Amino acid sequence: MMEDLASLPPVAGALDLIIQYFGTDKVAEITGRSRRIVPKDHRLVVENRPASANLTETQGFMDDKKPILIFSDAGGTGRSYHAELSAKNQRLRVHYLLEAGWKADAAIQGLGRTNRTHQAQAPLLRPVATNVRAEKRFLSTIARRLDSLGAITKGQRQTGGQGLFRPEDNLENQYGRDALRQLYNQIYMGKIEGCSLNNFEAATGLCLASATGLKEDLPPINTFLNRLLALSIEMQNELFTAFEDILSARIEGAMASGIYDRGLETLYADSFVIQNKQVIYSHPVTGAQTHLLSLRQKTRNQPLSLEEAEAYLAQGSSSLMLNSQSQRAAIMSPTSSLIDEEGLMVARIQLIRPMDRLKLPADSLTDSHWQVTDLESFRQAWLAEVAQVPPFAESDLHMVSGLLLPIWKRLPTDSPRVYRLQTDEGERVIGRKVSALWAATAEATTSGQALNLAPDEAFSRLCQGLCVIDLAEGLQLRRVRVMHEYRLELCGFSDQMRERLKAYGLFTEIIAWKLRMFVPMGENGPEVIDKLLKAYPLIAINDKPSDGAAA
Repeated sequence: MMEDLASLPPVAGALDLIIQYFGTDKVAEITGRSRRIVPKDHRLVVENRPASANLTETQGFMDDKKPILIFSDAGGTGRSYHAELSAKNQRLRVHYLLEAGWKADAAIQGLGRTNRTHQAQAPLLRPVATNVRAEKRFLSTIARRLDSLGAITKGQRQTGGQGLFRPEDNLENQYGRDALRQLYNQIYMGKIEGCSLNNFEAATGLCLASATGLKEDLPPINTFLNRLLALSIEMQNELFTAFEDILSARIEGAMASGIYDRGLETLYADSFVIQNKQVIYSHPVTGAQTHLLSLRQKTRNQPLSLEEAEAYLAQGSSSLMLNSQSQRAAIMSPTSSLIDEEGLMVARIQLIRPMDRLKLPADSLTDSHWQVTDLESFRQAWLAEVAQVPPFAESDLHMVSGLLLPIWKRLPTDSPRVYRLQTDEGERVIGRKVSALWAATAEATTSGQALNLAPDEAFSRLCQGLCVIDLAEGLQLRRVRVMHEYRLELCGFSDQMRERLKAYGLFTEIIAWKLRMFVPMGENGPEVIDKLLKAYPLIAINDKPSDGAAA
């Protein structure tokens, strides 16, 4: 075995492989090497490099004489490789991060070489990893450190990574820790195919089980990632695939519910126009003001073309679908699964349409109007829908900007994100987004006017759990969950109100020895809401959903 190992050819590094494959006439090398092995006359020779080689190579790349540039830490300081407007080479840079390393400041130095001011276009940043799944452990570390460094230096996490990494690339955050605990639970219950509890503990040296069940003090995420590197490639792929599925499901669920914290986000659109600006609070000492802005947002629609849609068919697992009722076309393809409350995997499919993507449980497709169709029918329906898409989509946006801390508790609590944007007039706005209902409530409260809300709209929003409505005399309407069904409950009523409210159409039930009153969920629901609003005027509309549970 030792003789076989000694007879193996040496493994070349990535730098030498790239130079030997493309040649020195196409690759500009900016490193600290004074000697290198290069191809010459169908053989490899040692080449000595002068001290001025880096300057010559840089100029060769910027003058568009060499299309490929490789630089290391030695060439990542004091030089610029961006598409500078004064340079001859203004082509798009595709920056491949081949070896991220462990130092976040060094990675930022390297990323900043190709993305600078006075450039024709920003680069495309691409981290590189092999098909060894546990190698993402290194990308995770640099992503976490870049995020931390960005938060320290600029006050916003995405500044450090410059948007290079996706949310699921950082495995060492709260979502990664939650996903790991769920993975431990599935391993303990034997739900990970090909990896039993005994095999996992024997291969990793990590102990998950105790005499009473799953341990409370489980191994942390960094220990788990380090132990993955010592496993076989097959077991790495099995464990990491299961871990990634759980992590992606948790992040996707957090984004869908609006609780995923992205830090300060920038809103982009073709046009932002302020239509109304109103002062809703003034600080009594400093005089600083809080403004409620109503903006008109205009965004260019970019429907998926027929050519791009048909490209999904090359994946082999996609199907052409047509809705028999609406005559809309879609491409069905598999997507990531979800983990239900019992830890079981729920298979899902996605419907790719011209303007959106819908992710549905796989078994729900049989009860819908979507059917497999032929290519010609699909093309006609797709082109017809694309032709009907308007060039621009306009929508209203409400933001609270200015002094926020004194009224922070009054703002909606369902999504505490802070956004920034720039209007067409050049005004920069930083603040919290609020709904139209909250904006209407704030405007009415500030101006002293009475709130108005149509009964149909109030009933619809309450049924969807989008708001909680406060009425006069301490009454409150909200959606609750009783016996696995949603109902509209009226809270805060007194004994003197009971007969009058029942006359309006509300009904009572005694649940857990407590009298509760509900609005009918049928067709006469808006009528009952109308009577309530007339008898007890509207006080406030809160965005926070409140789904209670009753035994």
